[in-house]
Amino acid sequence: MLAGQFTAPHRIDLVEVPEPQLTPGGSGEIIFQPELTCLCGSDTPYFTWSGEWPIELGHSLHEMIGTVMATNGTRWKVGDKVLCVPTAQNGLWERYVVTEEQCVAIDPRCTDEEAVLAQPLGTAIFALKKLPTLLDLDVVIVGQGPMGQLFNSCCKMMGARQVIGIDKLESRLKTSWKTGVTSTICNATESPLEKVKELTDGKGADLVIEAVGHSEQQFNLCIELLGYGGRILYFGVAPEIINGLRWRDLIFKNGSVYTSIGPSFRRDFPLAMQWIAEKRIDVKPLVTHTYKLADIQTAFETFRDRRDGAIKVFVEFPAYRRKS
Repeated sequence: MLAGQFTAPHRIDLVEVPEPQLTPGGSGEIIFQPELTCLCGSDTPYFTWSGEWPIELGHSLHEMIGTVMATNGTRWKVGDKVLCVPTAQNGLWERYVVTEEQCVAIDPRCTDEEAVLAQPLGTAIFALKKLPTLLDLDVVIVGQGPMGQLFNSCCKMMGARQVIGIDKLESRLKTSWKTGVTSTICNATESPLEKVKELTDGKGADLVIEAVGHSEQQFNLCIELLGYGGRILYFGVAPEIINGLRWRDLIFKNGSVYTSIGPSFRRDFPLAMQWIAEKRIDVKPLVTHTYKLADIQTAFETFRDRRDGAIKVFVEFPAYRRKS
């Protein structure tokens, strides 16, 4: 069978590896066979060899649906279709062993693409649960990639007065209008501070969500946009050290910062699946590109370069059989 291996910066190859085996005498495991997956911003540092994380065979995928092929546990049976989130994003295998607790049942009302996107939506839900009510708040979401788009939809549904999306790419801002924004700001051509002040009658944002992260993080911009006594939800995966952080400005605004990692497989991902199935959240605008596993190199390049308005780039494994 095949697995992914990053052999050089910006280069991924498919290599032959042995079939996985359940742990002898073990319990609570399954052999999972991926069928449909999509790329995430947190997969990109592996592809680019950013140095943020150790790179191993099987990096990097973690948003996927597929089939239980074998089990020594009791939660799932062979043939069950599940959403699976592998450990440490190590999911680029045609089949692999994972604990049965790292899977979620697929709601039959969801399309395949929708079921996959319950994973990233679940991470947004977990993050937003840390905050008090969003009702009547002016919310700014910095970064209108896949996660920013999901935060748009969630904040709109949860009662925000304004949902203001900021991004440097006009193509992404066009999609933002389909996911719940009330205003957009292209910070490649506009001053986001001036525009947010204008939209909020000079007070600034009640809540700013950082949905960029990694080397392009925008923490200082979030501090600038924040109103007095406001909150920052830093969702993007931050670099280990952020130099030049304007922490004193945040203090003098009496601002609060929330972070988020580690959603619940029993609560957050199932709730995301429920929201999508019940049509509370429409994730269809995020689906922009689909490739076969054999074209995984092109899939990563498309996602990295944001080609042709790319937001969510899907990859079909050989085992995939699209629903009729």
